[in-house]
Amino acid sequence: MVYALAAALVAAAVVGAQNSTKYPGPADVPWPNGYYPGYAVVSEGADFGQTSPPKYPSPWVQGSIGGAKWAAAIAQAQDMVKQMTLLEKVNLTTGVGWEGDRCVGNTGSVPRLGFRSLCMQDSPVGVRDTDYNSVFPGGVTIAATFDRGLFYQRGYGMGSEHYGKGTDAQLGPVVGPLGRSPEGGRNWEGFSPDPVLAGIAVAQSVIGIQNAGVMATTKHYIGNEQEHFRQAGEADGYGYNITESVSSNIDDTTMHELYLWPFADAVRAGSASIMCSYNQINNSYGCSNSYTLNHLLKGELGFQGFVMSDWGAHHSGVGDALAGLDMSMPGDIGFDSATSFWGTNLTVAVLNGSIPEWRIDDMATRILSGFFYVGRSNESPQVNFDSWTLDTYGYRYFYAESGYQVINEHVNVQADHSGQIRNQAARGTVLLKNTNNALPLVGNEKFTAVIGEDAGPNVYGPDGCSDRGCDMGVLGMGWGSGSANFPFLVTPDAAIQNYVLGHGGASYQSVLDNNATSQVESVAMQATVAIVFVNSDSGEGYIQVDGNLGDRNNLTAWLGGDLLIERVAAVCNNTIVVVHSTGPILMPWSTHENVTGILWAGIPGEQAGNSILDVLYGAVNPAARLPFTIGSTREDYGTSVLYQPNNGFAAPQLDFKEGVFTDYKAFDLKNITPTYEFGFGLSYTTFSYSNLNINSYGHLAYHPTVGMTTAAPSFGSPGNASDYQAPAGWQWLEAFIYPYLNGTNLASNANDPNYGEPESEYVPAGATDSSAQPLLPAGGAPGGNPELWDVLFSVSATITNTGKLGGEEVPQLYISLGGPNDPKIQLRNFERLSIEPGMSTQFYADITRKDISNWDTVAQNWFISSYPKTVFVGPSSRNLPLTGVLPIANETMTKRDAPATMWYDTSSVTGNTPNAS
Repeated sequence: MVYALAAALVAAAVVGAQNSTKYPGPADVPWPNGYYPGYAVVSEGADFGQTSPPKYPSPWVQGSIGGAKWAAAIAQAQDMVKQMTLLEKVNLTTGVGWEGDRCVGNTGSVPRLGFRSLCMQDSPVGVRDTDYNSVFPGGVTIAATFDRGLFYQRGYGMGSEHYGKGTDAQLGPVVGPLGRSPEGGRNWEGFSPDPVLAGIAVAQSVIGIQNAGVMATTKHYIGNEQEHFRQAGEADGYGYNITESVSSNIDDTTMHELYLWPFADAVRAGSASIMCSYNQINNSYGCSNSYTLNHLLKGELGFQGFVMSDWGAHHSGVGDALAGLDMSMPGDIGFDSATSFWGTNLTVAVLNGSIPEWRIDDMATRILSGFFYVGRSNESPQVNFDSWTLDTYGYRYFYAESGYQVINEHVNVQADHSGQIRNQAARGTVLLKNTNNALPLVGNEKFTAVIGEDAGPNVYGPDGCSDRGCDMGVLGMGWGSGSANFPFLVTPDAAIQNYVLGHGGASYQSVLDNNATSQVESVAMQATVAIVFVNSDSGEGYIQVDGNLGDRNNLTAWLGGDLLIERVAAVCNNTIVVVHSTGPILMPWSTHENVTGILWAGIPGEQAGNSILDVLYGAVNPAARLPFTIGSTREDYGTSVLYQPNNGFAAPQLDFKEGVFTDYKAFDLKNITPTYEFGFGLSYTTFSYSNLNINSYGHLAYHPTVGMTTAAPSFGSPGNASDYQAPAGWQWLEAFIYPYLNGTNLASNANDPNYGEPESEYVPAGATDSSAQPLLPAGGAPGGNPELWDVLFSVSATITNTGKLGGEEVPQLYISLGGPNDPKIQLRNFERLSIEPGMSTQFYADITRKDISNWDTVAQNWFISSYPKTVFVGPSSRNLPLTGVLPIANETMTKRDAPATMWYDTSSVTGNTPNAS
């Protein structure tokens, strides 16, 4: 989503106008194609100009494949849709326009049936644009906990606060971006570039949010992996003369084995909504792409909920409806433009037959099904806040300046979440270095120094920069629509000072200016321990911070942080470094002999100071693991943001030529030693691994889904244009989007110079077909073929705490699929275990059919190859002491060793054994 609190769509243009020249992008990134030389492995399907095949018709809901809960929700929804007029269905599917009501997104209502307007509200870290709410840790931080229980707890906590504020749909969680490039601006909103970690995290988040009674909106679907050029208008505001948004060109194998994987997990978990993205996928817009929406999402993944557009990502009226879009947000074409692709135009399109009645029925059914699926009703809390102002009184219809009333009731929804947030952030803090047990600290050190702007406050207040669009003080969250207002922000300086002075520390001093060189050095020279705080920020593309247009221009510490660390370490032999960042940063100082401890604290939310205090001083024994790889150079990653247009005025082409080889898989591919590997994290105690056991649960053959859907249900006929006029005396609100016609001439209502062209010019073949359709072989249930989740094996291992402190360990299960085109290893499971000193416990992990399958581009289904499947268990992706081979029976395998089409250039792949130490 793109907007500032009141700046709307022009935000990027205004920011760009403040700078006299176009932002050129980082000078040290010479490669124009989004990946570095030597990392291109996909031989076809991720090509410059790649196109997306048409897939029609848009699948309609199938209560029989979604389980009893979806079946009941769909039946309830259809009962209501049967009672609705065409105008009411259009009202439900079309937003009322930007600033048209109190939430960032609002549909029309159906007052005749007692159904009020739906409220869609950011963000994936809390309730945006309100007060008395909490700010939770970023997705990347909760992912670092590797803890399913905390994934769920955070989701439920956020969902509860949205519920209490009257939100119907929380605009989160995020698995797009997945994290293809480490510089990606919104990676922090998501979880991890690993699809399994991201998939487990998003599934638990969806369940948590929806158990709280709010619809989850999993986003941004799909290939939304950078901020640069995501919207042509936004890019134009920065001086880039392009006419179309960037195209993410992705081959079939990579789509299934990487980017679609966590969305499948979200769908399987019951996500009520999926938000389609700004970017193009294979040169078709995310909200217009019939292949990704109709074929992959609604067909193959069996998605029963509704597809919502990102704000301004809707590109056509008839085309997007037939391609699978169900809800237009915020409803107008340009913010406050009073124009809409839908609204009146959708009414016209159904009346003239361009969009069949069954399609508008399915759109409305999907929206209501999601609503009922999570248990919402008119008894749910109503909206009690306003997104456009924190004033108590104001206009309900902000842009139209109409309906003066109480608009903010200032409802406190924080409950006990502050303590949960503190614990989540602490348990998401990764200990990377601890020389000679420098940590934990005690509190009575003779002289404690805290150094760095990241340890202190924003001088303008924690919410002093709109949508957190600056890097001042401790980094509690990134910037953009994924932000929320802080109720407070505990700084590390305040938390540590209070602790030290209460535990016998003789002296405490802090220097909170990175450029105060003499003061920094003076304090550091005296310190018994110097704790240096640095950060690296990023966010959404409509805001630029220090020349970073959402995406980071580099992977270094901001505000001279690297030099700050070097200066302190040069004079203090006990220097502890704390990093708050939205993703990986380079750590050239990691081997400095005076840097005795390093902690990555991610994006901690409101409890930044207290959570790092708990780890520094041992209240929490760290067990978090890196959800990404920290390399020694940015080139090590193989991928990069595309910083410069590469297609003239046309859509920039971002070719995903690296295929599935992102993050640690890229490092393994090139045998590059990282600074700290994916899955790495230390503890204040030690653990050993032993006794790997593999159990087989029967090698069942895989059955492609067969059969047909029902025919599309249709509830009534649209009638005549005269039936759809506004009531006499209707009071029109300025720029508000309505479903009504103005007169009976459909052409004049459409206000389209191309109105009346032959249907063949704009309605794709098969798009209006309502007959029963064949089920897809890889489909059959939400998430895909249900046999993909058959448990074929389980693995167990003994984990022993060999140290002197109680602690938690995160054993991780990796699998080598064995083929020449496969990564050396891939994460497939994990667990966070609590173990007392001298005690042992068992690690158990299931292995499903999908875990050991590849995507077959010919059969369009999953298959198990005949290559040997090896399992590895250990504490990180490069420390895997336990290994074993899965005994796979012939009948389990598909009768083909590999897809007939070779998708990878195997000459660049170097071996298939993990780099275990």
